[in-house]
Amino acid sequence: MIKYVGVNDHQVDLFEGQYHVPNGMSYNSYVILDEKIAVMDTVDIHFGKEWLSNIKNTLNHRVPDYLVVLHMEPDHSASIETFLQDYPNTTVVGNIKTFPMIEQFFPNILIKNKLIVKENDILDLGSSKLKFVFAPMVHWPEVMLAYDLESKSLFSADAFGKFGALDIEEDWKEEARRYYIGIVGKYGLPVQNLFKKVAGIEISTIYPLHGPILKDNLLDYLNLYHLWSSYTPEEEGICIAYASIYGNTKQAVEKLAQKVKPQKVEIFDLARCDMAQAISKAFQYSKLVIASPTYNNGVFPPVEAFLHGLVERGYQNRIVGIIENGSWAPVAKKYIQNYFENSKNITILEEAVTIKSSLNEDSEKQISSLAEKLK
Repeated sequence: MIKYVGVNDHQVDLFEGQYHVPNGMSYNSYVILDEKIAVMDTVDIHFGKEWLSNIKNTLNHRVPDYLVVLHMEPDHSASIETFLQDYPNTTVVGNIKTFPMIEQFFPNILIKNKLIVKENDILDLGSSKLKFVFAPMVHWPEVMLAYDLESKSLFSADAFGKFGALDIEEDWKEEARRYYIGIVGKYGLPVQNLFKKVAGIEISTIYPLHGPILKDNLLDYLNLYHLWSSYTPEEEGICIAYASIYGNTKQAVEKLAQKVKPQKVEIFDLARCDMAQAISKAFQYSKLVIASPTYNNGVFPPVEAFLHGLVERGYQNRIVGIIENGSWAPVAKKYIQNYFENSKNITILEEAVTIKSSLNEDSEKQISSLAEKLK
């Protein structure tokens, strides 16, 4: 029997110090009740007491045999020491890379009993038998997953997670994409390698470390992860990301959006929007338009942050259009092109738009030409 003992965090405003989480976060932990008891991961340090209370209420005076550490990021490992103060004889289960990280994060921790597992090792709890699947760089080097051979449940560490606490209903895909692209996005190849390892395994339920337990329509979730990790667009459409100082670049963007209808278009003002969402949407759609004023012989700072976020996460397999503005020496187009020089399968459209201060007849024609190429 698998029981949820995780917690919801509505105190956090920025996850990992950068991602806005208006609906909070969940830190998931699970207890497997069998002949032997395994606790799967811990929670953020601020919720250690609440989590331990959940465990004690679930165990009904029984004592856990194992604490399994799938991932050492502090939002999942910071309560290991608190746990061992109450259950000092519990065996901590990790791999060869787990325990050095425990010592790094918690130099004064005392672990009486350790079990170092290798890939494909099985932890026998009775009916439940946990098989360990290593997932290095999804998204830390020590990450491993655990597959219960009996219930066909996959404890997936940070894979298949999302932003948002569990006591608030919201669309899974939007926040899962923003989470994946922001946190795991750079590591598409390791995710693809993990898919190869679990190919052919029957999975009935996915137990992630963030977000809801996934039971129904698992193929939909798996397909999305395959698309995201292979840098394949989810759907046809255009993400337009822009910044505008005096409104002229914004005006060009709005005209372009009208001209590419009826295609699906989403527009983001990079100086005001959630940057993580804008980056996520750029990965969602097949086409991207970047519009920027020239600024200090480069691009406007929010645009540069957006470009860096794309390239850092391996942005590829997309069509990119460019709108630049500059009153005396427009160079934004060149700067944007240079950002993608080492990116894979990026097609930059030759039909760029150059605005000199404000729109005129020539730049209006360029917008029409760019719109035609984006159709």
